[in-house]
Amino acid sequence: MPLKFGTSKAIAIAFGVLTVSSIGGMFTMIILFKAQTQNITMTPPPTPSPTTLAPPPNMRLPKSLVPQKYEISLAVHLYTKIIEEGNGSNPNITTPNQTMIFTGNSTVHFQCAQRTMSIFLNSRNLNVSSPVVLNENTKRNIKVSGLQHYDDESDFLKIELMDALEAEGNYSLFLSFHGEVSDNLEALYLSRYTDGIIKIFIAATNLQPTDARKVFPCFDEPDMKAVFKLTIFHRRETIALGNAAPYERNIIDDEWQRTTFRETPKMSTYLFAFTVVFFTTQCHFCVLFVQTYARPEAIDAGHTDYARDIARKLLRFYESQFEMKYSMGKIDQLALPDLYPAAMENWGLITYQEGFLLYQEGVSSLLHKEDIATVIAHELAHQWFGNEVTMKWWNDLWLNEGIATYLSYSAVDSVEPTFNIKEISIMNDLHDAFREDALASSHPLSPPSKAINTTDDILGMFDSISYSKGAIVLRMLANHVGEVVFNKGLQVSKNDFPFRSFPRLKPQAENQYRGHKAVRNTDDIAGFMNPWITQSGYPVITINTTNGQFSLYFLGHVKLHPVNSWTVEIEFISDASSKFEKVYLYNNEPAFITKNGEWILANIDCTGYYRVNYNPENWERLLAQLQTNRHSIPLLNRGQLIDDAFNLARAKLVNVTLALNSTLFLTNETTFLPWESAVRNLEYFILMFDRSEVYGPMQVSVIWLKNSCLQIILIFGNTHISYLCIYHTKCCFILRYTQLLAIKLACSNGLPECVEMANIHPNLRSEIYCQAVAAGEKEEWEFAWDMYQTSSDTSEKEQLRRALSCTKKIWLLSRYLDYTLDPEKIRLMDVASTIYYIAQNSAGQALAWNFIRANWDYVSQGDGAMLIAGVTSRFSTEFELEEVIYQSFLLAVALAIEQTQVNIQWVKENKDDVLQKKKP
Repeated sequence: MPLKFGTSKAIAIAFGVLTVSSIGGMFTMIILFKAQTQNITMTPPPTPSPTTLAPPPNMRLPKSLVPQKYEISLAVHLYTKIIEEGNGSNPNITTPNQTMIFTGNSTVHFQCAQRTMSIFLNSRNLNVSSPVVLNENTKRNIKVSGLQHYDDESDFLKIELMDALEAEGNYSLFLSFHGEVSDNLEALYLSRYTDGIIKIFIAATNLQPTDARKVFPCFDEPDMKAVFKLTIFHRRETIALGNAAPYERNIIDDEWQRTTFRETPKMSTYLFAFTVVFFTTQCHFCVLFVQTYARPEAIDAGHTDYARDIARKLLRFYESQFEMKYSMGKIDQLALPDLYPAAMENWGLITYQEGFLLYQEGVSSLLHKEDIATVIAHELAHQWFGNEVTMKWWNDLWLNEGIATYLSYSAVDSVEPTFNIKEISIMNDLHDAFREDALASSHPLSPPSKAINTTDDILGMFDSISYSKGAIVLRMLANHVGEVVFNKGLQVSKNDFPFRSFPRLKPQAENQYRGHKAVRNTDDIAGFMNPWITQSGYPVITINTTNGQFSLYFLGHVKLHPVNSWTVEIEFISDASSKFEKVYLYNNEPAFITKNGEWILANIDCTGYYRVNYNPENWERLLAQLQTNRHSIPLLNRGQLIDDAFNLARAKLVNVTLALNSTLFLTNETTFLPWESAVRNLEYFILMFDRSEVYGPMQVSVIWLKNSCLQIILIFGNTHISYLCIYHTKCCFILRYTQLLAIKLACSNGLPECVEMANIHPNLRSEIYCQAVAAGEKEEWEFAWDMYQTSSDTSEKEQLRRALSCTKKIWLLSRYLDYTLDPEKIRLMDVASTIYYIAQNSAGQALAWNFIRANWDYVSQGDGAMLIAGVTSRFSTEFELEEVIYQSFLLAVALAIEQTQVNIQWVKENKDDVLQKKKP
């Protein structure tokens, strides 16, 4: 499950359960081990007192029972089509009332690993009845003495027995149940769209992380894998899709049919998936059987062609990369009108928001095409890492999401080399990780398993740390051991499955480090990696070129302090040589090199997860080098020098003037990454000062940015871009990024060149639409709203939805906020991001803050954490801090409190510097 597209977010061949050992012991590339029944640590059943049903302290299921197989029958009672009353040629037509009920029964077969008188499963919001326990060895029923639900966050369902289940015995449990299809994009939920006067209804599942228990009673923990055999009863005009391929479809009567699916391999409950849809598909046979399902009109128009073709290429890439064939036998891609998050990696049945699967040539932007390829690459990577190989518990979610994110870099680059976006993806993840990991409210990649118990705890793990930091730390490991060795460690072979350990590396001659003794135990991957995954935050390398000393510190948002655990590999170059040199810092023991008046640049290509600070003389030399010959500094480092300078300035480690001066070379820079870094960091200045007296002087002090922006527009105007894209295909996509950024700067600064580029290319529509709505009145806003309501292109709708938030009219923004409460106007999955867009508008931030407090229960059903972070991003006063603290009931408010405190401190420390800053 991707975080930003998110975000995602499992099965082991040979019926093994693979898990992670990331604390202590040998750190393996994937740190996975088999947790079969013979080595599961047994936990005794909970023993609540007679007057309470309190769960055990860690709220985990006991391991006395090991599930083997589920047989599930479900009847989904939804009417698939309902004609709206009073419409069409027959206004008197009667329409059925929609029913949201589903009914079913399940039989779970399990082995008893420890004698017990109770069966514990998970169940939530289900009416469960008729328990039948069978001893499968003797074929005798075991009497049930009671059935109890735990009324707490454990969601335990307890089946009390008259006789004990004996160790090594095989048993089964039959249960009947019924529940309601959700209208809130969770568990088994309702999605809908309108086809003319006909409303089409879809039943779909989204079970990650803990919603399988809302569909059927189950052992709802990721390491308790089992085989699934599913039968769905559904309306005759619909089709049912599941993880596995159907092997039998039977018509029952004029209204109902039954679809029975083949057995799945063993997999986790959160990956169980099915849907009942009125969709069509285009079958496509290649190396693998791939089908893409969507609304019939989207299929007929060819909007699924790109997703189908790119999935085929990506599957071939991953099969080659892992040296293992895709094992489910079929894969369905399903474009849903409603889904939160953007995609979900269900094994064999991947679901997507329509916007991340449908592509309309000539209408959708190239950036939209990149998003589709990236999201599909992420979800397909999960078919191996996440589905085939799974973390034991949610505290190690980063292994699922970090690996899938990291693998998508190379996968997209391999199958779509003209996109040339690998470096952009890496830098986006690096900066997302840095931003979140700099706060005290961050968490380690792998916190202790006992710290992650409740569903809220688990949901908190789906953040930039697990996805972005996870990917960047894995990239650092790949650089440390070498790509060849790293990729070898990822290969999942049928003849050697599952992985037990990553091969221990032997010291190589090139790993003897200048001026510093060799790192101890260089073959110990655990020693190298454990600090990076068990500690939050990141180090800062301080380099003093006057004495040649490299030192290692940890960066808090106020001061530096030494650390004693990280081992950091540092690659650097100097102006005397373009050859990469290497030094290791270990346990904060300083390393020394000899340099004579040369500049030194460390962390080449940003392969390390750390920031770098230099003595003032080296900073001056580096910034001078950027202005005289920037190409001697690698591209990624040109962007990272700016990002480091601004963030070190926030921590008062360098002066804010140095940070601003780090952008001066941009007057000659035409590549995207350095500009993106500068604009992103300067946007923080705008957020902090656009409501204060500092804003005017600040705009004057960076007037040169406008002039540089004009130069880029002249270089990368529509005509020149078109010429370059014809003759230089590979750089075309990156040029589009640069052009879009230039237009954004021109428009946000009121430059006339913005209007002159109104010959709208699909890549530029988002920014042009925004500026048109911002400059317009009611008529322009309502015109854009009508376009949004009537457009059938998902990319166009997304750009219009964002543009509607750009108006400066308070009453229009207030109207737009009210629209988010009506799912007929704004889909529930889009509510959080719509409010986020409005809050980024200085005219809408206060409105959005008041609105989410008044309507939190509804608007937080999507990404509540993103909502809080976005709406409070401008907060920088004591009054605003008090308002956030008062809202202690809101999700993610702790992060908002800390960020507001940081903002207050930063404004106090930098306000005078910005006011006094003169034009460079």
